[in-house]
Amino acid sequence: MKVTKKKICLITPGHIASNPRLVKEAQFLTKNGFDVQLIFTQYVDYIINFDSVIFKNNPTWTCQILNRTTKNIKTRFQNFTTALLHKTCAMLLLRGIKSEFIFAHAINRYFSWQLKQAVLAKAHLYIAHNLAALPVAVLAAKVNKTKCGFDAEDFHRNETTDDPKDQDVLLKTFIEENYIPQTSYLTTGSLPITKLYLKLFPAKKIITISNAFPIERDLKQPVLKMNEPLKLFWFSQTIGLNRGLQDIISALKILENEYLELHLLGFLADKTSISLDKIISGLHFKKQLNIFFHKPIQAEQIPTFAAQFDVGLALETGFCLNNDAALSNKIFTYLQAGLAVVASNTIAQKEFIYQNQDLGFCYEKGNAVQLASVLKRFIDEPNLLLATKQASYQAARNQLNWETESLKFLKVVEETLAD
Repeated sequence: MKVTKKKICLITPGHIASNPRLVKEAQFLTKNGFDVQLIFTQYVDYIINFDSVIFKNNPTWTCQILNRTTKNIKTRFQNFTTALLHKTCAMLLLRGIKSEFIFAHAINRYFSWQLKQAVLAKAHLYIAHNLAALPVAVLAAKVNKTKCGFDAEDFHRNETTDDPKDQDVLLKTFIEENYIPQTSYLTTGSLPITKLYLKLFPAKKIITISNAFPIERDLKQPVLKMNEPLKLFWFSQTIGLNRGLQDIISALKILENEYLELHLLGFLADKTSISLDKIISGLHFKKQLNIFFHKPIQAEQIPTFAAQFDVGLALETGFCLNNDAALSNKIFTYLQAGLAVVASNTIAQKEFIYQNQDLGFCYEKGNAVQLASVLKRFIDEPNLLLATKQASYQAARNQLNWETESLKFLKVVEETLAD
C-alpha cells in the first residue's frame, strides 16, 4: 500500500533567493520525507537567476511562480490591474475604509493569485514567510480545513517605524492581530522578537529558531596571517544607508593610518553610491580609502566568499523596535566563515555577544570612536584576532548552526500535524 506524503506549502510574497530561511526550511522538510510546494512572486530581474539556481538544486519541489518583472510581457496587464487595486486599497485605508479584502490587497499586491494557488495546493500545512503571506496561509488552511504556521523573522508591525499612527504600522498591526490568532504556531528569528510577540499573544505557541546556517564542512579553520591588512566584511542584498555603514566609515577615518580594508557585498544603486561618496568626501580622508564593492552572489556562496576576511560587521542602528530586536543572519554567516564578529549594541546583538563573549565584541551604536577602538585592538593583537576567529569557526560547527536549529523546526511541524 502506497503511503501518501504529508504536503507542506511555503508561501512568500517575494523571491525565494531573498529568503534563505524559507529555503532552509524547504530543504529540511524535503530531506525528512515531506512533499514541498513553494508559492512566490518575482519582481527584481537580477534575483530571478538566483531563484533558478535554487530550483535546479532542489528538483523535487513543486513551485508556483509569478514573474511580475517589467520584462515579462505576459504579466504586464496583470501588473497594471493589481497595482491599481493595491493603490486603491491603500487609499481607502487612508480614508478610514476598512475590510479584510482591503487589508489583504493593501499588504500583498498579488494576494488573489497567491491565495488561488495555495487553495489548489491542498496542503496539510501552510507556512507563511513574511507578513504579506500570512492572510494567504490562514485563508487557504481554512478553505482546506488544514493547519497553518507563521515564521516571524521580524517584529513586523514595527519594521519601518515605531509611530503607532503610521499607516504601515496600522496596516501590519491589523494583519497580525487578525491572522496570528488563527495560526497553529508562530516561529521567530530571535528571543527578543519572541518576547515582543508573547506580550501581544500570550496564549500563542511561539518558538525561537535562530537564523543559523548549515555547517560549511569544506572551509578550513582560520590561521594566523602576517603582513596583511585587517579585512572587514559587511553584506546585504542591497547596500543601504540605514544599516550603520556611516559608523564604519567614520571609524575608518579615525584609523586611516592603519593597514585595513573594508569590503561590502550587495547591490549598489547609483543613488546610494553618490550618497556614500558624499559621506566619504565629507570626512576628508588624507589618502585613498581601501573600500571595495562586490556584486551580489548566491546566498549559499557567501560563507565561502566571506572566509577570506577577518571581521564580520553587524552595524544595525536600532532605528525601530524591529531593528533593535532582530538577530540577522549576517552574524551566523560570519560564524560559518570563521570571522570575528563586531556588532552594534542593539538589544538582540548585545544579548548574543553577552552569551557568546569569545566570538567578538559589541560597540555602542553610533559611536565610531568605540568601534575604531575595537578594531584597533584586533590590529594590535593578532593572536586575539586569531583566537576569536577560531572560536567563531568552532561555535558554528558545534552548536550555532542550522543542524541544531532545524530540530526545533521539525518538532513544531510534527506536533502541528499530529494535533
